[in-house]
Amino acid sequence: MGGHFLGFCNAMQHAATHCNTLQHTAMHCNALQHAATHCYILQHTATRCNTLQHAATHCNTLQHTATHCNTLQHTATCCNTLLLTATHCNALQHAATHCYTLQHTATRCNAMQHAATHCYSLQHTATHCNTLQHTAAHCNTLHRIATCCNTLQHVAPHCNMLQYIATHCNAHECVAMH
Repeated sequence: MGGHFLGFCNAMQHAATHCNTLQHTAMHCNALQHAATHCYILQHTATRCNTLQHAATHCNTLQHTATHCNTLQHTATCCNTLLLTATHCNALQHAATHCYTLQHTATRCNAMQHAATHCYSLQHTATHCNTLQHTAAHCNTLHRIATCCNTLQHVAPHCNMLQYIATHCNAHECVAMH
């Protein structure tokens, strides 16, 4: 029975080895199928890359790299780089235009801010001028009052003298009449 079991064991071991070989073959087949799909994608990408290469002729580095793309995979990598560079270039160009617009707006804003500051300064000066004008008018009134006061001060002693004389004259007349 030991020989029969050994034969069975060998058959099972052979079957397991055969199973492993079939499994390995299936994996290799899957890898080949994946590679074929990848190859088709690379061919499609290479065609698209040729189109993009015409649009990106100004990129010397990328053009030099595209010249050295010997394999489809290398060409696909180059194509993706060109596509990203073109997109990045467009974004940078758009950003530069936006930046120029913002710079122009900032310059205009600074000019307007300067004008507003000047306007505020003029407004402040006008308010100050109105205050000075009001003060001058008030000052003129006070000056007229002061002039009047000076005149009254000058006249007051004369008035006092006249009042004194008038009082004495009235008293003398009163005495002379009685």
